[in-house]
Amino acid sequence: MSEHIFKSRLGPHLETFIAQKQSVGFPYQSSARILYHFDDMVFEYFPDIESLTKEIVDKWIHYKPNEHPNGLLRRITPIRQFGKYLHAIGHAAYILPGNIPNKQLQYEAHIFTTKELQAFFHAIDSCPVSPFSPTRCYVIPVLFRLLYCCGLRSSEARLLNITDVNLTNGQILIRESKGWKARILFMSPDLLEVCREYNQNIEEIFPIRQAFFPNINGEFYNKSTIDHWFHEFWDNLPEAQLVTGNSPRVHDLRHTYAVHRLNSWVRENENVTGLYPYLSEYMGHSHFTETDYYLTLVESFYPEIEERLSSINDDIIPEVYDEY
Repeated sequence: MSEHIFKSRLGPHLETFIAQKQSVGFPYQSSARILYHFDDMVFEYFPDIESLTKEIVDKWIHYKPNEHPNGLLRRITPIRQFGKYLHAIGHAAYILPGNIPNKQLQYEAHIFTTKELQAFFHAIDSCPVSPFSPTRCYVIPVLFRLLYCCGLRSSEARLLNITDVNLTNGQILIRESKGWKARILFMSPDLLEVCREYNQNIEEIFPIRQAFFPNINGEFYNKSTIDHWFHEFWDNLPEAQLVTGNSPRVHDLRHTYAVHRLNSWVRENENVTGLYPYLSEYMGHSHFTETDYYLTLVESFYPEIEERLSSINDDIIPEVYDEY
């Protein structure tokens, strides 16, 4: 990512704010990119204003007409944080109320069946070599396996540094995570071997690199590229034509990982009570309530085990949550 040159009158404060976040251990890369665009907008429409006003914030809120509420939430959260920062250091600033937008919408998750996963991975394993992107055919099969096999968020996988992936013991360090909650997880032996072979191929193209999944320029891929790849392969499968409801998304691979994990524990009579906190930590959730969502999904897709899961959801989880 190239260094942004701040142009607006708010630029010096924005630069200091981002540096302050990163100095205390937050990667703050995604939010920083949002603030770079915010700086560009302020420079274009409010070149002479030196304070964060309601007029500026309102312009930013409506900057993308017909935007999905979840996208709006991602764009305005750093602006709200920036306003609080300015107020804390003694500058007049408009602080966006916490009820805007009204609520974040919950997508209806698609849980992939075993047949759907097999078809998808078979398709990406046949990814053709591209003269325009020599790393593409190597990256796609491995990146999407990490998303499903480790339950990663798309941003967590695509922003992995080469130093974050230990190809000796299979340890992965997740730095750029939702809520900046860093965590460590481990790959299965099979996935580790896949990553080792992948790395050997990529090293022939980029002997020295920062990104574990480099694009043609050796830099990190962006979100839109990962989304495009997913639909490029999934949408052309016969299985995709049979799906009812919402169209599957990249993030549904993470949902599927969690549901399949919980389902396997229940079917194998594992101690779900004891394992549940580990699943929550493994997935990088800040609260057990985030993991509770997957209990409802398991009940929806595997109704035969609803009775057992209901007792876990109603009785066990509140007790575990109170302890932490």
